[in-house]
Amino acid sequence: MESAIRLVYARSGPAVGRRADARFPDTCSSGRPRPRDSSRRPWSRISARVRPHAWPRPRSIRGRVTALVTLVATLLLIPSGVLAGLVAHHSVRGSIWPTAREASALVADAYRLGRLSRPIRPEVPGVTLIQIVAPDRSVLAASPMAEGLPPLTDVWPSTHDPQRDVHTCADHHLGCVSLTALRISPAPGSPVVYAGGQVPAPGAAGIIDSIFVIQGVCLILLAAAMTWKVTGRTLRPVDAIRAELAAINVNDLSTRVPEPAGEDEISRLAHTINGTLSRLERAQARTEQALEHQRRFAADASHELRTPVAGLRAQLEEAQLHPDDTDLRELLDRSLRDLDRLQSIILDLLLLDRVGAATCPPRACVDLAELVRAETARRPSGAPRLDLLLTPGVRVHAVRTQLDRVLVNLLDNAVRHARTAVTVTVRRAERSAELVVDDDGEGIAVADRERIFQRFTRLDAARSRDKGGTGLGLAIADGVVRGHGGEIVVDASPDGGARFVVRLPLSRCDCAGAPEEEA
Repeated sequence: MESAIRLVYARSGPAVGRRADARFPDTCSSGRPRPRDSSRRPWSRISARVRPHAWPRPRSIRGRVTALVTLVATLLLIPSGVLAGLVAHHSVRGSIWPTAREASALVADAYRLGRLSRPIRPEVPGVTLIQIVAPDRSVLAASPMAEGLPPLTDVWPSTHDPQRDVHTCADHHLGCVSLTALRISPAPGSPVVYAGGQVPAPGAAGIIDSIFVIQGVCLILLAAAMTWKVTGRTLRPVDAIRAELAAINVNDLSTRVPEPAGEDEISRLAHTINGTLSRLERAQARTEQALEHQRRFAADASHELRTPVAGLRAQLEEAQLHPDDTDLRELLDRSLRDLDRLQSIILDLLLLDRVGAATCPPRACVDLAELVRAETARRPSGAPRLDLLLTPGVRVHAVRTQLDRVLVNLLDNAVRHARTAVTVTVRRAERSAELVVDDDGEGIAVADRERIFQRFTRLDAARSRDKGGTGLGLAIADGVVRGHGGEIVVDASPDGGARFVVRLPLSRCDCAGAPEEEA
């Protein structure tokens, strides 16, 4: 029995729990309160759908400025129009009362003195309605326009307030009138003088209001239209600049945006954009020139490196095919010469890379005369003859190893082409130091004097591998000199050959210490 009860409870327990959950959704089957799920709340789902509405906003600066000016004009003109309307209403209704008070006082005086005419003649301009009314509401006297009319108003001034201003529109024949009611005397049976004139009806006041409304709307529309037109005319150069910039592409940076006349912000913007385009054009030209130079340099370098490698390979293959006919000593000598040439090209390429790098080694004071003496002393004696014309004390601030390489390359080039003698001169010329190397060889044609400083350039006379160099010596010399702020030029030598002139900024420095400032 106990097992059967447990089985029934086990089967009915979950169902009961589900029914309990269905009947009491906020309680668990155990009776404890169910934790609330915020995602089931209806208001949370509704708020998730609701998004704050973004006000429409003009997309252009022209539209934003126009909307702002229109808003400002509206905020200024609406209160001004309301104030002007109130002033106009007050002026229309209140302008009659001073004259009405004056006219009522004159009529009261005339009545007390017995000088009142009948009918009453208005003496104050603008006051055409005058009545003297007895306490029994009978009209004792009236002006011509008020004759035959009942009392103009039911207002009766008291003895404590003998004068009152009244505005009434009760009589349909007269329309709206503004009156002054004045007691003639403080006595209880004193008559009252009514004096005043007609004023515009409420419909006329509505016309005045309509005029002010139309005027305000016209002014607001005029402000918006003028702002739209002036802003469009002001921003028209910006559209022209945008159109020109959109048409410019990377292949052609020669186009310039139009610069409007004047010195305002848009003119300065156009001038700045044109300056930026000019710099980009120059940078593009330099980049294209550098890429072209790099491609040409890579092609020349590959050719120059391939030649000694191909020659060395051919010699070794020939020795491998004909070992009995190969002289080992001669093969080694030729292979070493090709390796030396290959090593020279690689070293010159590395030096050119260091010369063209942005970083510069530390500089020191260099005496050009001592530099020339040290280099010529290391060279073997023999033909051609080396003549030195050195001025002592000619110093420059430079990297000594790089200047030494410039001198070595110029001497090698001169010795290679000279017949009998090479002359090296160091001298001072105004604010520059000059290093001159002359030879008595064949010289250099005028058409080739710029080309020889290009990389891997060798003239016809120097194209023999046994006599010519790597074709990088003069390019290295030109790069080093330009890196030091100088120049190297070629001219005809008085000895009949070529003259290389290196000009460097002259520096007053102590070769044992730091450089001094020039005077």
